[in-house]
Parts: sequence; structure tokens; C-alpha cells
Amino acid sequence: MQIGLRLHDAKQLPLEERLEVVHEQGFKCGHLALSKVISEYSVANSALTPGYAMYLKRLFWKNELDVAVLGCYLNLANPNKEQLKQVMKKYEAHIRFASVLGVGVVGTETGAPNEEYKYVPECHGEEALQTFITNLRPVVEYAEKMGVIFAIEPVWNHIVWNPKRARQVLDAIKSPNLKIILDPVNLLSIHNYEQREEVIREAIELLGEDVAVVHIKDFVVEDNQLVSVGAGTGMMNYEEILSFIKKEKPYIHVTLENTTPENAVACKNHIEGIYNSIV
Repeated sequence: MQIGLRLHDAKQLPLEERLEVVHEQGFKCGHLALSKVISEYSVANSALTPGYAMYLKRLFWKNELDVAVLGCYLNLANPNKEQLKQVMKKYEAHIRFASVLGVGVVGTETGAPNEEYKYVPECHGEEALQTFITNLRPVVEYAEKMGVIFAIEPVWNHIVWNPKRARQVLDAIKSPNLKIILDPVNLLSIHNYEQREEVIREAIELLGEDVAVVHIKDFVVEDNQLVSVGAGTGMMNYEEILSFIKKEKPYIHVTLENTTPENAVACKNHIEGIYNSIV
């Protein structure tokens, strides 16, 4: 595996300096959310020119880092037609940018059937799923035209909330350019975290062949809710997912989430220690 970092969790510095620190810490790739990482330059759709992409490409290569994920986590189930139109334009801009930047995947979560992008019981209903599939299809078609991999990240409180729903989406779209970002903790909730090994096993069984990136974090339970924390500082057991990675996904991008600048290296070392112990 090539272990990396969600770049907005790194030390808050201008991008050039931030990437130097991430490289010095021993990471191999990064999850780049433009608006969360770059403050010194515009990241508006119109700013995402080929030249800008080539500049960033050189900057990442200088620091021996891949862009594992270009994040564009917007709501593809937004019922407001004008807002949805702007969401579509943002995805297209990111996909064009990615085609020059040379990223692993353009990544997204799977939204909610409201403008606020918040969990409601209807998220898990069939109508929301069909709306998401309908709105996802043209985005994936655009990714195909641009030669870019587009990846969805299932999350319990979003529309694609479990491995079965994710499999439904993949089978409905039927595109070689649509893949999965697998984050085991995002498949958990207060209702199923005690069965987390079964959940992870099901995800690997149903989605394994289409997993393009893995996100790794941990969780604790506070006030009857799951709270995400850095790897090795909570309740997760990583043997199942890391065994899958080691045996079936050589050199896959694995990015840590919910680390801090102070514990990022310790989290990396924790995951690498378990990975290296797997026969």
C-alpha cells in the first residue's frame, strides 16, 4: 500500500510548505480538497486551468507525492434544481482538472435528499437512491469522456449507506470509470458498530473488486454517537481491511483521516506495523 494523508488534516501552511512537511513525515500520497487546502489562490471553476493543474502536478511530484483523491464532496441529490446545476458544473470542472493533474480518482460522498445535506430517514429510502443514480450517471459519463476515474464513498448517514446499496449503484451505472472509496468507519453507526467486523467483511465481499482507494481512521463512542479519530486511538480493529489490501490491492492509495499534525506519524506507524505483521 501507499499510505497518505488527508491534506487538510496536515499542518496549516501554504500548500508548497504543507506538501514538504507531508513528504518529510514519510507519506506517499494525499487527499486533496482544493477549497480546504488552498487559500492563497482561487479554486473557482474558472480558475481550474490546465496550467494550474500542471503547476500542482509538478509541486506534488517534487515532493514525491501522488494525488490519491481530488475531493469534490457535493450533494448529487440536492432537490433544488439551480443548486444541483451548480453542483454538476463543479463536478465537471474537477473532472477536467483531474484529467490534466493526473489524480487517482475524483471522489465524492453520496448526498441527502435535501438542500442542507443532512441525514434524514429518507436518505435510506428507494426514492433517494434512484435520484442519486439518475444524477450520478451524467457525471460518470463526463468522467468517461475525460478519461478520469470517479469514485463514490459510502457513508452510513448518506444515501449510499451500506455495501449492498453501493453494489446497486455500480451495477446500475455499469461504467469502468466508476469505482469505490472504501472507508470502513463510514459504514458504521451507533446501530451497527459492534458488528463492525461483519460490516467490513461484507464490504470487501461485495465491493472489493471495485475498491480504488481506502480511507483509514478510527472511532470512539461519545454521547451515543460515533466520533471519528486518528487510526489507533479508538476502537477499530484493522486486520481484516489491511489483510484485504495486502493480498488483493498492491500499491493501492490508503489515506489516513482525522489525524492531527501531532499524531499523524504515530497513526501511520500504527497502521504500517499491523500491515507488516500480516503474513
